[in-house]
This record gives sequence, structure tokens and C-alpha cells, in this order.
Amino acid sequence: MSDQIKKQSRGSDMSDTEQQATYGEQQNNGGFREGGVHAPLSAENDGDSGDGFDFDDTDSGTDEEMKQAKKQELQISNISESGSITTKHDNITIHSLVIAGQIEGHYLLPSQTKATKYEHVIPQLVGVEESSDIDGLLVLINTVGGDVEAGLAIAELISGMTKPTVSLVLGGGHSIGVPLAVCAKKSFIVPSATMTIHPVRLNGLVIGVPQTFTYFMRMQDRILDFIVKNSKVSKEVLRELMMETDELAADIGTVIDGLRAVDIGLIDAVGGLSEAIAALKDMVKKTKKPARTRRRETAKP
Repeated sequence: MSDQIKKQSRGSDMSDTEQQATYGEQQNNGGFREGGVHAPLSAENDGDSGDGFDFDDTDSGTDEEMKQAKKQELQISNISESGSITTKHDNITIHSLVIAGQIEGHYLLPSQTKATKYEHVIPQLVGVEESSDIDGLLVLINTVGGDVEAGLAIAELISGMTKPTVSLVLGGGHSIGVPLAVCAKKSFIVPSATMTIHPVRLNGLVIGVPQTFTYFMRMQDRILDFIVKNSKVSKEVLRELMMETDELAADIGTVIDGLRAVDIGLIDAVGGLSEAIAALKDMVKKTKKPARTRRRETAKP
């Protein structure tokens, strides 16, 4: 009798931590020991007819609401972090990419400078090209320019995409922003926007030897060749605008507005957001085959 009393007192004196550890050991061993309050769960003592456990589907609506909330939160996060958003309307999905501020290259810009990071933009472009859920790309441009190689890298990627692409210049498309403005399959510019065309600049140490100026000329030719290839402007007109000395007070080059950019063939048309979206959707509709046509092609042996 005294042994039983000791055992009972030992069980009542166990701390919460020891009881939890004992509880975990019993569960890991396949359930509680025989004679305990609980027994291992099975299809027999669950009250089921032998099919296992039954799950309640009453929370399916709540789960769907949570998915929609998470999706909306992700879209807001994409806008704030990468300046992009994906929208769907009229059964057409468009990914909108904003290129704003200064284009950051291999060196970090000051924290107070608004910048577009090419290491953020490039993966987005690859994702848009490979995604079967996205039909077209809209590029919104308001940039002062920036790193030449980073800007050309983004422009080359957009130019090489197979999906419909449209660019829209808002505010300004200066310096290396000019290749970005013309890299899409169709380009628009608002009447109040401006574009600065000027020679290439180099920050840092410059060695005063003929090879340096040769390097400048080659880099400038790369930019001009890309612009001419992706627009209707001639190389002679670009060089004339680039070397203008009476236009800018403390620089060489020319600032042109939206109407003049269209007149010289640099930009395809003057228009705003509605015109750009309408043109992009029209391009998407032309590239999409009707569902009936696709079914017929699939049914062919």
C-alpha cells in the first residue's frame, strides 16, 4: 500500500516539463500505454466504416479568400519593390514594368537616388518571356539615363522577346533611356515628354590617349546602331542631334519633345496609357490563335 501511495505522489509531483516529455515519448511509441485514458487512433475506434479519417470541407471558402488576399499582397509588394504589376482584363494578361529614376549599373547609387536596378529587371523579363500566363509586356519609361551597359542590356533583352511589347515614354527618356524607348515592337510618347540625345560620358579616370577616344566612338556607334535598328530614324539625323552645340547651355546635344520625336522617326506614335494598352492588346489578339483552330491542329495525326 505504501508503494502505491509513493507512485501516486510521484505522479502528482511531476513538473509540467516532465509531463510534456512523457506525453511526447508515449506518442512517439505509437500512442499511450494500455490502461491509459487515450488509445492509439485507428479506423476502428474512430467510428468510421473503415475508410480512414473524414475531413471537413467547410473552410474551403475561407482558404480561397486567404489565397486572394495573399495574391493581392504579393502584387502590392511587387509594385513597391520592383516597380512592376501584372494585370488581366478581357482574357489578356499584361505585365507592366516601370523604368524610372537612374539606371543603376555595376556600382551602387546613393540611397537618396531613385534607381532602376538591372539585376531586378532582367529576371522579370526572362520570367515574362517564359511564362505561359503572360501575353504581353508594357514598359513605362521616365528615366534620366544612367549606366550604358546596364541600359543596353535591358534594351537588348526587350528587343529580343518574342511576345508583344509596347513602350511608353512619360516625363523623360533621356540619354540611355532612348534605346529603352525604342526597344519595344511599338513605341509611344506623351506630347509633354522630352528626350535628350547627347554623346557618351565617362566617370572616373580618363587617360588622354587616342585609344580612349576610339573607345568612346565605338561605344557611341553601338548605341546609335541599336537605335537605328529599332526605330525609323536615320543615323545621320541622330549624329546631328547628338553634336548640336546651340541647344544646351552647358552641354552638347539636343532635347526633343514628343511631337518632334515622332516627326524624325525616333518614336512610332504620340499617345498615352490607353493608346499603349490598346495597341498591346491588339498585338496579343493577332498572335493568339482561336481555340477552335488549336484544337483542329492538335487533332491532326
